[in-house]
Amino acid sequence: MSARQAPAKRREWSWRSRSIRALVYQLLAVGLIVLVVWFLAHNTAENMRVRGIQSGFDFLLQPAGFDIGEVLIKYDALDPYWRAFSVGLANTLKVALIGIVLTTLIGTAVGVGRFSSNALVRGLCYGYVELFRNVPILLQLLLWYLLLTEWLPDASEPISAFGLVFLSKGGLTYPVPVWGLGQGLALCGALVGLVLAWAWRRHARAQFERTGRVRSMFWLPVVIVLASAVLGWLAGGAPNAWNVPRLADVIVEGGSALTPEFIAVLLGLVLYTAAFVAEVVRSGIASVPGGQSEAAGSLGLSPGQNMRLIVLPQALRVIIPPMTNQFLNLTKNSSLAVAIGYPDVVSISNTAINQTGRAIECIAIVMLIYLSTSLSTSGLMNWYNKRSAIKER
Repeated sequence: MSARQAPAKRREWSWRSRSIRALVYQLLAVGLIVLVVWFLAHNTAENMRVRGIQSGFDFLLQPAGFDIGEVLIKYDALDPYWRAFSVGLANTLKVALIGIVLTTLIGTAVGVGRFSSNALVRGLCYGYVELFRNVPILLQLLLWYLLLTEWLPDASEPISAFGLVFLSKGGLTYPVPVWGLGQGLALCGALVGLVLAWAWRRHARAQFERTGRVRSMFWLPVVIVLASAVLGWLAGGAPNAWNVPRLADVIVEGGSALTPEFIAVLLGLVLYTAAFVAEVVRSGIASVPGGQSEAAGSLGLSPGQNMRLIVLPQALRVIIPPMTNQFLNLTKNSSLAVAIGYPDVVSISNTAINQTGRAIECIAIVMLIYLSTSLSTSGLMNWYNKRSAIKER
């Protein structure tokens, strides 16, 4: 005869219960937040109604009526406001993505250079960090913009490199290939090469951990990516047509160009943020016990191999969380580009506010854009951090 199961214990709703009190406090907090949000929204709507101020997001479907000097997607002044915001978002992402890549490369190089056996290299890296991180980012943006627009020659007399690249107050002009099937297949080949290079690096690291044999972790992956791109280019007919800039009477025609505003924003953000990234990398390397380097030396690894294969992989657990913060700071600091006239999402929002008077709506759009980009960056870095922690175990 089986034993009778004990009846399920009822949860007593008593104020003496800690869990019940915690639940009540949370409900009160949520109710208070909802009440405050309702009060602010109602008060704002009422004040706008009394003053005859229109509200709503219907203006996004109206023609914008203004031009944008730098666009990545097709845009005309007769296009609606939502497309103008899309152009601003594309310009913001352009600065953020390129800036994150360059910041990571420069910051890592400077951070590693702080541990160089060469006193000159250590001193230069230290001076770079102390100089750029202690000057406000806005001043750096203004400085680079003034240098590009005041010290460079006029567009009619640009600095030329081999007659292919021109630099002047009008920006940097350079040749680009005429896009076609061959270039598209070359890009696809490069993407396939990146996947193959990642697989090779993973295999080479596993072989190193299992046998101690060092395989190429940089040059061979680079050759794989380049070879895949060349194969794609050959499969597309090996097109060799280029759009080459040339100096006309008063301006440079043809090719593709980077505006002084974009160059100034990119230089300011990258050099400023890279100084903080260098300190993040330095602290991560310093957290690895010195015995690891001694063990690597006993195995016959060179200092460069020790840094790439032993120290940096272990330092990632310390580097990644603060590095994420620096990526977020770079993206959010790009909003300062409005000070030098770069048409990012903040600049587009200011123009839309002046023309429509929908300040709350435009500011809400900008907040949503930066919140989305920040959460996406944070989520991706957290995923990579967890993946690195699992591999380390």
